[in-house]
Amino acid sequence: MVKRASPGAEEQKTLTANLTEQDAAKLTDIRREIAKLDLYMERLAAPKYVPSYQRRREITKAISNFWPVALMHHDVILIHAQHSSDQTALTYLEDVWVTRDPKEHRAFTIEFSFKENPFFTDKVLTKEFKFVPPEQEAAQPDLQKPDENGITNAMLEFNWETHIEPSATKINWKDPANALTKLYPRVKDEDDDDIPAESGSFFNFFEEKSDPFNIGETIADEIFPLAINYFMGEIEGSEVDSEEEDEEDDEDEEEIDLEKPRSKKRKV
Repeated sequence: MVKRASPGAEEQKTLTANLTEQDAAKLTDIRREIAKLDLYMERLAAPKYVPSYQRRREITKAISNFWPVALMHHDVILIHAQHSSDQTALTYLEDVWVTRDPKEHRAFTIEFSFKENPFFTDKVLTKEFKFVPPEQEAAQPDLQKPDENGITNAMLEFNWETHIEPSATKINWKDPANALTKLYPRVKDEDDDDIPAESGSFFNFFEEKSDPFNIGETIADEIFPLAINYFMGEIEGSEVDSEEEDEEDDEDEEEIDLEKPRSKKRKV
């Protein structure tokens, strides 16, 4: 059925505006001013949350499997902790903590604290995402001059790929022959040097320097701030395209110990 246009309707026209170079420069300046204020407010807010996170930390220590459940309720972690041995190892996870760099809050360190377990001797597994500004930026004084809020033009040029350097942590496996990262290594994609064809064990996140699946950002920016929401199953997960059709609500799903039933699956 073809819908008819309303009487008097005309063909849609493309609206244009005359923008002078002077006006364009003014718009660019005000856009940078707003971006600096946004960045300042983010940096100002970050430490304000810490006392609440610390109180949450004390409460969750008494809740069995709080962090394993919270993590597995996010689709990114669910996908990359797909092996049953990964999920079993994560049941020994007692605490997750994220520390922000006070000078560059977009850089951070993630700590996973474990109780005694049959997999490794480490009590804490750490991965740092360190801020490393390019040398050419340091050589440009105009980029380093802070405004009244301490925000520089260089901060507006922040790019995760060029400004952040991830670290790698060697895990001390109790039985090297059964090291999860050896049993389930990342599998290189012959057509893509950056994204592995298979992510392998979740613990490759710690032992490998690169983080091609953005697990670190997912933990620091999504799961850690909203850990209670994820634990309670109040967040469906992130929006990611899937090759599979959405499953019906009453369709049986494979049960995973650390996860409540979900209506959708996610792939990366």
